[in-house]
Parts: sequence; structure tokens; C-alpha cells
Amino acid sequence: MISDLKYNLLVDAGDSVSRALLSRSISYNSINGILISHLHPDHYSGFAALVLQMKLNDRKEPLFIFVHHTLVKTLKDFLAASYIFIERMDFPLHFKGFNFESEILIAPGLTFISRKNTHLDEYQRYNPSLSYACGSFLFKSANKKVFYSGDIGSPDDLYLFKDDDIDIYITEASHVNFSSILSMSKALKPGKIVITHLSDENIPLIKENLMNTENDSMIMAEDGLILGV
Repeated sequence: MISDLKYNLLVDAGDSVSRALLSRSISYNSINGILISHLHPDHYSGFAALVLQMKLNDRKEPLFIFVHHTLVKTLKDFLAASYIFIERMDFPLHFKGFNFESEILIAPGLTFISRKNTHLDEYQRYNPSLSYACGSFLFKSANKKVFYSGDIGSPDDLYLFKDDDIDIYITEASHVNFSSILSMSKALKPGKIVITHLSDENIPLIKENLMNTENDSMIMAEDGLILGV
């Protein structure tokens, strides 16, 4: 979640998102917008259930959905296939389809730019009729910059915003190894690096690597982690 003043943006909505918010005592209705990076299940499959929970909690305020413009119809169809019809909602759902490389205004003083990464490129040969839009993001707020990788496909994707001075750099560690992340940290020198997508398999290795590096700006993500910029 990225929060700026009175605006709360949820970034991705995997299958356990409703439970995760509940466990942290975060009201479903406190979320003003949802940003979906791509359509792997662990990044969007909880979206329909979360929208339904908002309805059951008597939400009245509009909900803004930010997703690449080629995926808007897919998300709407996903809601309809779950028997969640926009026309029956007690609150407006506004789908905001964006293009890569365009700066998008989320709220006054809060913007993002998305750039395509290579995470889904290998899948195109299976069904070329689908959209394989998958983005990494640079959020800007009050002269601060936060990078969020979502899922990526290669170490090159770590450098999509290499010309920006990044305050917090959030990257996954399932599709790139720690040495690539360490090389990025030396080259880009972000203020803080948060490593996500931790699994039972890679947690011990990452912990060991963190102990052996002199870079104290790196931390492992954990439930409930709060970072201020």
C-alpha cells in the first residue's frame, strides 16, 4: 500500500489480499484506488473478492482501478464472471487504463509512470492474441521517488528507471538472483532496498547474503512492514 496524505493506493491484489488487510486492521473502504501490475493470479486474483467485501461493507465512495489499457476489459470480465456486476454496486468503479511511459495522476501530488518489463515475454508464443502487459512503476510524491518492480523477467529490468534518484527501491527476488540485486544497488545507490516475493526456498539464502554484505540499506519485506519517505 502506498499512502499519501488522505489517499491510499493498494498495489496488486492477490488471492489473500482481503485476509491480509483484515489481519492488519486496514478497512477495505479506506482504499481509494487499486493498481494492478499484471495478471498473474498472485497479483490480481483477489480483486473480485475485495470489491465484493467493499460492497458488503456499505462502501459509497468511488473506487479507482489503474491497469494497463489492454487489460481493462479482462478485469471487467473477471468481475462479471464472478457475478459482480458494476451496475449493481452501491459505489462507482472507475477503470483508468494507462499506457507505458505516460505519467498518471493518482491524486494531487501523487503520480506514477509505468514501464514494460520482460516478465511475461516468454508466454506470448502460447497465445499471441492475449495482452502480456506487465509493468514496473516509479511513484513520485512530495519530491520522493519509490520504485516497485512487481515481477520482472531479467536483471536488465532492475534498471528501467536508472536515470532517477530513487528513495525506496522495492524489488522481487524470485526471478533474479541476489547478486543481480547487489549489482543494481552499487550502480544505482537507492536510499533503501526492500526485497519481496520471499519463499521458503530463498529466504535462508537471502538472509545469508544480507549478513555477508556491507550494504545496510537492504531489508527483507515482512507482513506489516511500514516505510516512510
